[in-house]
Amino acid sequence: MLDLNFVRDNLSELFQALENRNYPIDFLNDFANWDGQRRRAIAESDRLNAERNSASSKIGGLIKEGRGEEALKLRAEVNELKERIARADHIRDESDRRMRELLSLIPNIPHESVPVGKDESANAEIRRWGTKPEFDFEPKDHVDLGTALGILDLERATKITGARFAILNGAGARLERALINFMLELHTSEHGYRETLPPFIVNRDSLFGTGQLPKFEEDLFKLDDERGFYLVPTAEVPVTNYYREEILEASQLPMKFVAYTPCFRSEAGSYGKDTRGVIRQHQFEKVEVVKYSLPENSYDELESLTRDAEKVLQLLGIHYRVVVLATGDLGFSNAKTYDIEVWLPSQNAFREISSCSNYEAFQARRANIRFRRAGGAKPEFVHTLNGSGLAVGRTWLAVLENFQQADGSIVIPEVLRPYMNGLDRITSE
Repeated sequence: MLDLNFVRDNLSELFQALENRNYPIDFLNDFANWDGQRRRAIAESDRLNAERNSASSKIGGLIKEGRGEEALKLRAEVNELKERIARADHIRDESDRRMRELLSLIPNIPHESVPVGKDESANAEIRRWGTKPEFDFEPKDHVDLGTALGILDLERATKITGARFAILNGAGARLERALINFMLELHTSEHGYRETLPPFIVNRDSLFGTGQLPKFEEDLFKLDDERGFYLVPTAEVPVTNYYREEILEASQLPMKFVAYTPCFRSEAGSYGKDTRGVIRQHQFEKVEVVKYSLPENSYDELESLTRDAEKVLQLLGIHYRVVVLATGDLGFSNAKTYDIEVWLPSQNAFREISSCSNYEAFQARRANIRFRRAGGAKPEFVHTLNGSGLAVGRTWLAVLENFQQADGSIVIPEVLRPYMNGLDRITSE
């Protein structure tokens, strides 16, 4: 969430920022109207209070002078002024409430380094790593490979639950588990993150803190429960909210966490998109890296967080590229985002496998996560960052497609073999 006073004082800048984001701006006019009404109500209340105070100060003197009738008349005027003040204060409070509601719907302002563009076509490639695999046969996609090997069953998953769910069997399930363990071990042992295993169910306050609520409720799975619980859409939500409503010490920052969770998303509005296979599922698994940073260091932390996520693909030996998202492709809460896109031979294209983002103080302000510098300084909002390190299901399918053999078997990347009990190849089960 942006600072209320900043929005009041910088509406023209905000209009431009939202226009760059290709984001609706009508509600900013509503914000300005409510702000104008609020300011007028405050001015009216102050004027009436001055009148009331002046009148009240005269009543005692009139009574002493024996001018009781005039005093009664003035007291009636004071009572009327009190009613008018109450009405003005009500308008002020209602205007303030409406402004804060609108404030929760205003997205973050893109960082100055973010390329301006209305959609993903303006995203800019930053770098590539590795090379495309060469095949002397027509490469298959992960669905055909996994089904033929008996490690992927989409048909029975649909029978059990519905579309966009998957069952992994045998070496396929083991490969998923191996990827999770490999990623967690890498980020904790080499990158210095602290592992945490958070709840997989969160409340409304947590989802408001990270920006999923109120605007994106249709993307969530809400439990039929009077407590207002939701399944986690990503570990970003519980881990970022770990220190909600708390004040940290500057000496504690940066703080770095890594968490494995299943993730649940309704994928509202995405029907017909990526319906084949496990690219876009209602339930999937992810290893997430989250940072709390000092404001002045957060963009250096974004660069290192992105490199940490890239390292997973480098060790696996899978070709990828990094792109910086344009203003029109940024997420609601994001100030800057790098997407890591993995190469998929079946599509002859790169596909997103991780988004690494700096939210600056946007989430921290919503969740009231602050820090205090040495010497008893006034608390400031931390900067929060997170990224997939990586999306496990998409890494799973990337391994299948990039390491497939002519006979349909899958060679296991060397770094994963210790997590696969030494298995070096997946063959038909």
